[in-house]
Amino acid sequence: MESPIPDLIHGLRCLSSNLTKAEAHCESHKITPEALLKARLFPDMFDLTRNVTTACDAAKFTAARLSQTEPPRYEDNEASFSELQVRIAKTIAFLETIADTAFATAETRELAVPLAPEGTAHDGRTYLARYGFPNFYFHLATAYNILRHNGVVLGKRDFLWVS
Repeated sequence: MESPIPDLIHGLRCLSSNLTKAEAHCESHKITPEALLKARLFPDMFDLTRNVTTACDAAKFTAARLSQTEPPRYEDNEASFSELQVRIAKTIAFLETIADTAFATAETRELAVPLAPEGTAHDGRTYLARYGFPNFYFHLATAYNILRHNGVVLGKRDFLWVS
């Protein structure tokens, strides 16, 4: 199976770029960073900080499950843009340690699917297509939407490409 690492890293770099723009937005509009970091789209949804950390977790756990690699554990105590940037950088650094060859048997190996009914398992390709990537992109998109909803000037290109 082809490595998902380049796609995961690309998404995290876009997220990092968007957070840089969000921090600049806070400075230029005299908004406390905490207000944006705690912003959410709806009361029962994760805030910006939790979406960023969950996107990082989705990337590392997806890659780890598929490559049979032990992922690092993080404390989930980020409270600033700089700490979120460190979290993204640590996640990218972990992903970069996984060789493309580590995914060689993932396509046919059965993987349990988190959040699915008990006993649900998929081969690696199906796991990646139906859970790994969708979960990762859900949290990237939600972070992007929180930023847009709060006035950060971002466009579709900012979601798709690092700018």
